Amino acid sequence: MGNQPGKDNLTQHPEELAEALSDISQRSQKLITDFIAKQTASSELPSLDPLNLGEAFFQLSLKMFNNPVKMFNAQLSLWEDYSNLWQTSTQRWLGQSKVDPIIEPEKGDRRFQDESWQNVQVFDFIKQSYLITSQWMQNLVHDVEGLDEKTARKVEFYTKQYIDAISPSNFVMTNPEVLRTTIESRGENLIHGLQHLLEDMEKGKGIRMTDFDAFTVGENIASSPGKVVFRNDLMELIQYSPTTEKVSKTPLLIIPPWINKFYILDLRPSNSFIKWSCDQGHTVFIISWVNPDEKLMNKGFEDYMLEGPLAAFDAIEKATGENKINAIGYCIGGTLLNSTLAYMAAKKDNRVKSATFFTTLTDFTDAGDLSIFIDDKQIDSLDARMEKTGLLNGSDMATTFNMLRSNDLIWSFVVNNYLLGKEPFPFDLLYWNSDSTRMPKTMHSFYLHKMYMENKLVEPGGIELNGVPIDLRKIKTPIYMVSPKEDHIAPWKATYAATQLYSGPVHFVQSGSGHIAGIVNPPSINKYGYWTNDEIAPTPEEWESKAEHHEGSWWPEWQSWIKKYAGAKTTKARIPGEGGLKAIEDAPGSYIKIKS
Repeated sequence: MGNQPGKDNLTQHPEELAEALSDISQRSQKLITDFIAKQTASSELPSLDPLNLGEAFFQLSLKMFNNPVKMFNAQLSLWEDYSNLWQTSTQRWLGQSKVDPIIEPEKGDRRFQDESWQNVQVFDFIKQSYLITSQWMQNLVHDVEGLDEKTARKVEFYTKQYIDAISPSNFVMTNPEVLRTTIESRGENLIHGLQHLLEDMEKGKGIRMTDFDAFTVGENIASSPGKVVFRNDLMELIQYSPTTEKVSKTPLLIIPPWINKFYILDLRPSNSFIKWSCDQGHTVFIISWVNPDEKLMNKGFEDYMLEGPLAAFDAIEKATGENKINAIGYCIGGTLLNSTLAYMAAKKDNRVKSATFFTTLTDFTDAGDLSIFIDDKQIDSLDARMEKTGLLNGSDMATTFNMLRSNDLIWSFVVNNYLLGKEPFPFDLLYWNSDSTRMPKTMHSFYLHKMYMENKLVEPGGIELNGVPIDLRKIKTPIYMVSPKEDHIAPWKATYAATQLYSGPVHFVQSGSGHIAGIVNPPSINKYGYWTNDEIAPTPEEWESKAEHHEGSWWPEWQSWIKKYAGAKTTKARIPGEGGLKAIEDAPGSYIKIKS
């Protein structure tokens, strides 16, 4: 691994520097040779436009050229901003100290935190030039008339990707911190950065976001004690050790997404929803999905239902003697729970006493920023790729999610790892984010086509599972829904649409922050807040207009809601492996440790 700038000073020892550069050169040549060999060996040409951008930007160009007056006015506005910037910059260069900037970074933009971006005139000029130009480009694309909503969203998203990529913070000569480090270390940071780049390319896992050696699953991450008490091809069922002498009668099952691993809910004891739920007196079970290989490529969505929650319900009854459970579904795990409840309703199966949905899409009319990656051409391309291997690689999904927050999850690491030459900081959330999973082609294709593309889940009988047409309107189970206000993966207004479908009572909560932090928000940190409104209004806007804000975490509010379904804490604590199911191995089990 590369060292930090300032250690093992290569630039102080010419022979070591020459050796390092020779090694980098040889490894670079090998990577290029291997890449060319792979391309030559392939009988198929890669798609020239797998993201289907050409048509979107062609339509954008047509609309722009059809309105030359608007283009001229936009160009004039840009020149005016540059003229004002030149005037204010000249005033600063002539010694005037109190000159207000023409434009400033948005709140939370961490790219320009170094003091030189404000205090050194040339870098302040570069920064403001970039911000003026990027704002102009975004406004220009946003204001084009005549594009359909899907095309408009796509061109805005990829324009933002381009703007983020050309930020002056991403280049040596226009980033004051990188430039200063390069001068002070005599370029050692760039040597180490190039070593890091080659290491990442050789491993083929993308940019390292954290120190992977700092975490061990089951030791300092995903460490809540418990036992695997059931296992099949698709999942392991974990029962957690109680932390109270008495527990509630009704067990709790958590169904996490299989797009990532379950331990987002068990990163550390201080922010573990699993531990916190045990502390409230719940007997907690969780599904740990397998990281599938090609042997499971034909497992479909209904297999995930049959071998996931339905198999878990049977196993929990054997383990505890209880035939009623409370269930939680997170993200796509919630979509599966919705489907399962509708299936159970059709089968007159009422084992679920209550259902909680964490940021779950049911109506895919507005599927958030992920809809940018969903259209006929892109799905056809993805289906063709999955057909070859039988799987969707975890790295493909990871890249997609990282693009949604490219400055935080891509370019900040480019600067840290490759330009500054630093080692990534150990961060449990980013370790989890990089611990990606594969998906079987049959299941994932069904999910994309039937839900994202065709939105069949909300149609009565639109989807058939295990030979049974399902209808969400037949679900009478009491439901608690929580959706983060700033969620870009499952927008809260889109998740709210499900409140109009169910036949039973629904309680909706809006939390602060986004897809992860809005859910993993323990009471101890007292952040973000949440909003409640006991009345379910016809539209999310009407609900929000009368919602009441509360400080802190929504977790205690959920506990107040679910305790009437969980029952009083009068049952002797259940020890994993001492009930009707014997322990197979210690939590967090084996499936979670399978790497992509």
